[in-house]
Amino acid sequence: MLKSEHETQFLLQPHTLREEVLASDKKIVIVDEIQKVPALIDEVHWLLENTDKSYILCGSSARKLKKEAKNLLGGRAVSYHMYPLTTHELPDFDLARALNFGLLPAHYLQENPATLLRSYVGNYLREEIINETATRNVPAFSRFLEALGYSHGELINYANIARDCGVSSSSVRSYFEILDDTLLGFRLDPWRKKNKRTLTKTSKYYLFDVGVANYLNPENTQVIPGNEQYGIAFEHFILGEVQSYLHYNNLDYQVRFWRTQAGAEVDIVIGDMQVAIECKSGKRFRGDWLKGLKALAAEQSVRRSILVTSVDQAPRVHDGIESFHWKQFCERLWSGQIVS
Repeated sequence: MLKSEHETQFLLQPHTLREEVLASDKKIVIVDEIQKVPALIDEVHWLLENTDKSYILCGSSARKLKKEAKNLLGGRAVSYHMYPLTTHELPDFDLARALNFGLLPAHYLQENPATLLRSYVGNYLREEIINETATRNVPAFSRFLEALGYSHGELINYANIARDCGVSSSSVRSYFEILDDTLLGFRLDPWRKKNKRTLTKTSKYYLFDVGVANYLNPENTQVIPGNEQYGIAFEHFILGEVQSYLHYNNLDYQVRFWRTQAGAEVDIVIGDMQVAIECKSGKRFRGDWLKGLKALAAEQSVRRSILVTSVDQAPRVHDGIESFHWKQFCERLWSGQIVS
C-alpha cells in the first residue's frame, strides 16, 4: 500500500483484492502497510474462510486500524512483532555501532548511518506521525519528542514533560498513546506484587530502537564508554535482546523492572522472578553493582540473578549472582540457557 496507485485502487474498490487472490495460484498473500486501507481486512476475512491460502498483514501503525476497522480478525489471526536486529542475526555484531546508530537494518547495515538516521527521525517521526494522527499542535509534539529524548528509559513524569512542552498532562498522555499505537515505543511496567518495602508504581518508557532514542536526545553526543548515554543505551540494548528472544521463541513471560521508593532497583525482571538482570557498563567491576540484585533477593524468591556487564574480567559468581560479559550473555540467551 506504499504505492499510491495501489492504495487508491483498494480504497475505492477493496473487493479487487479478493478478485486478484482468487485468480492467482500463489499460496501466500502479503499485504504491506495494511493500516492505509483498513477495509481490506474484511476481504481478508472472507478469503480466510473460503481459500486455503496463507495471509500476512504487515503495518507500522495499529492506530488507524483500531479507529477505522470494525473487523480485527479476532481469533483468526496470530500477531507477531518485528523487532530491530539482534546479536543472533548479526555474526559480526558491533556494539559501538549498535549503541550509536541503532539496529534498524537500513541504519546498522549502511556505511553512513548517521545521515539516514537523521532523515528517518526528521521525515518519519515528526511528519508521518503528526500527519497520521492529525496532531494539531505540531510544535508541542516536537517538544514532546525532545523531552522524551531527555527522559528516555526513566520513570515517566507526565507533569514535568507537560511543563516542558507547554501542554496539559492529558495531552502528554495522548502523545505517549500515539507512540504506543504506531509501535515506536513501549512501557516497561514495574513489579507490583507484595513486598516488604514500598515499590514504585510508575512505568518507564522506551523507544523501539536505541539509535532513534539517542538521536532524539537533544545533547545527541557520541555514545562512548563512560558517558551517561552509554549506560542508558547499553541497558536498552540488553532489554531489546531479552524482549526479542522471548517473543520470537513464543515464551509467554512478562518483562518488568523492580524498584523501591528508596531507590533500590533491578533493570529487568523476567516472568514471576524467573530471572532478574542488572546491566552495568562501567570500565571496571564494582561491588556496588550487585546492590540492587542483593536487595531483591532478600525480599523475593529469585530463581536466577544475573549481572550483565561490558567488563571482561568481572567475577563469574558473587554471593549467588552470576556475572556475564554481554557477548556471553547474548550467546547464552539465544541458545536457551538463560530462560526457556
